[in-house]
Amino acid sequence: MIVGRVDLLTQVPNPEGPGATLDLSAILTLPGDAETPRRCFWLRNDFQDVSGPPLDETLLPQCQPALEHGTPVHLTATVRNHHRAVGARIAGELARRYGRNTPPAGLIEIELTGQAGQSFGAWCTNGLRLVLNGEANDYVGKGMSGGEIIVRPIDLPSDASRPQVIVGNTVLYGATGGKLFVAGQAGERFAVRNSGATAVVEGVGDHGCEYMTAGTVVVLGETGRNFASGMTHGTAYVLDLTGQFTKRYNPAYVSLARLDDPAEAEALRALIAEHVAWTNSPRGQAILDRWEDYLPHFWKVVPHPPVEVPNEPPARARARLAARQAAAAPAAD
Repeated sequence: MIVGRVDLLTQVPNPEGPGATLDLSAILTLPGDAETPRRCFWLRNDFQDVSGPPLDETLLPQCQPALEHGTPVHLTATVRNHHRAVGARIAGELARRYGRNTPPAGLIEIELTGQAGQSFGAWCTNGLRLVLNGEANDYVGKGMSGGEIIVRPIDLPSDASRPQVIVGNTVLYGATGGKLFVAGQAGERFAVRNSGATAVVEGVGDHGCEYMTAGTVVVLGETGRNFASGMTHGTAYVLDLTGQFTKRYNPAYVSLARLDDPAEAEALRALIAEHVAWTNSPRGQAILDRWEDYLPHFWKVVPHPPVEVPNEPPARARARLAARQAAAAPAAD
């Protein structure tokens, strides 16, 4: 067995080329003493061996009154970035107990403080409300089908004109329902493949609403490039105070329109008011306070009507759709 036997290795003296600048002494030094292990002796490197059990294992027993008897439960806890997929097990138990029946909204409400790991609120379902005071990593609300997820910062941003980034990339991936309110900015590919969720966020990175097929997204701030690439259904509303959004959306699948329907404008205002009620967002409140001034700066992002070819074979229709999606796909960075 020669694993870890760095004493059997020597560096080539005076090598030519770029290798001449390498110093491998730190790698070729024997670790510790003769008793120090030089290879892995663990059969498994389980997550809980390092960071403890998943947070849901602690929260789930406290949810039993709601699960067993329908008694509302409100829990508080601290979350850290090694806590991944917080809420997923609880959502699974709600789905198992209630099946196709809809539990009361907020039957289980969990308020967390800290920095959540990846997939916070994954598969969130009706009856579950997750409130995070802090920030979260990628994949918030992945696959959610119902319930509410609220993410709000602990401290207000130093520059009120530029909300801080408090959720990561690929938020709402494949979501089919529920509501998400983020009092800050999100990373790239926000609402990618969103298929029914409603969301309010205060800014997004590149490729927002990518391949979106249903639902409603409201962006109260700037977007990155290539917004709505491959978006075929659903609606997005974007507040464009700088006049840059017309250069940042992808016209292959969507067009832009102003809000000229009073009923639609009122529905948008009501959704922003709900966002403020959950998050206490100063940005959202400023928009509500001067609604008539801000309304003309909203763009409605409208997917193009589907192209139908009479008597087209299904295989050819699928190929045509794939070609359109490929044409709208973002170029490699």
